[in-house]
Amino acid sequence: MQGSKLVFASACIGILIFGISLITLGSVASDLQDQFGLDKISSGALFSILPVGILVGSLFFGPLADRYGYKMLLLVSGFLVFVGFQGIAYSGSLTLLRLCVLVFGISAGAINGATNAVVSDITETNKSANLSLLGVFFAIGALGMPFVLGSLQTTFTFNQIVSAVGVLPLVAMLLFSVTKFPEPKQKEKFPIQKSISLLRNPTILLVGFFLACQSSFEGIINNWTTTYLSEKLSVPGDKALYALTLYVIGMALMRIVIGGILRNLPTQKIMRTSFFLLLAGCYLLWWSGSYEFAVAGLILIGAGLAAGFPVMLGVIGSAFAELSGTAFSIVLTLALLGNMAVNFAMGVIAEAFTIFHLTTVAFALTLIMIVLFGMIRKKSNV
Repeated sequence: MQGSKLVFASACIGILIFGISLITLGSVASDLQDQFGLDKISSGALFSILPVGILVGSLFFGPLADRYGYKMLLLVSGFLVFVGFQGIAYSGSLTLLRLCVLVFGISAGAINGATNAVVSDITETNKSANLSLLGVFFAIGALGMPFVLGSLQTTFTFNQIVSAVGVLPLVAMLLFSVTKFPEPKQKEKFPIQKSISLLRNPTILLVGFFLACQSSFEGIINNWTTTYLSEKLSVPGDKALYALTLYVIGMALMRIVIGGILRNLPTQKIMRTSFFLLLAGCYLLWWSGSYEFAVAGLILIGAGLAAGFPVMLGVIGSAFAELSGTAFSIVLTLALLGNMAVNFAMGVIAEAFTIFHLTTVAFALTLIMIVLFGMIRKKSNV
């Protein structure tokens, strides 16, 4: 395996690690609560550190990648993710645990951004298709960690499992070390003025706002679906989690289809199909009077959300090739800020008007995304 294939393989294992990282803290939440005697407020404070860390990593990876290249960034980030895993597994104090979660988040956020950016850089055509295939490995990582914990916790402690899984970044570092990544785009000095101008670029802002809606949609489904199913349909916790798993599988399968069968389909048709699936899924989830219809709705929603990030990052990678890392940093940061804001708002809405308005927020986000995509098409001719 040589050249771009090895770079793509490195990106795939990197995004796999990000998927595992994103789900790990939530997967061992009850174990950490027991180990450190955390109440709900303390737990919430601990878990809020991870998205802050990912936000910081997303903000800074791009300028570093454009100026110094991807290899050192991925090597350092991989090592810090390893440190974060070991810290979550074996921290002896809550202060040290918080620090490790922060390091974990920053390095995981950098890996997420860098792997998406490097795949965009090595892909001449069909950027969205290759980014879709990359996203499949994220889903594998996100699905794999709960499965590993569920399968092995009767034999090993959660500390041992997290520590063992945490060795995977070291394996990734070996692959990163022998991979010839693209050269830095700005070898002499970083063009600060040009980078600042990206913050005012209409395409960057429109894509950033689109991804803020996309990320928010994914966030409210991940964080509020189990509560919605429990309160609306009296679904037990294990069945609600199973439904959430099928939502992720729906997203992963659709990304495989986009990366393979639909590789040459025009972006406009892919996004129209995605919006149709989202609206159909939201309707089923809102209308459903049974668990089976709700699951069908979630699968459709997962499939509908599959194209958002790959297509939009493909647009950015094509339009801003000279500073693709910095451009990716901006739109991913906007996506994360949107996610955090809308999830907070969803909590307020659920408290004031019941969780049943989950579908109201989902419909609203879909309509905003449709409008934004129309504006993006006019700006970038996708």
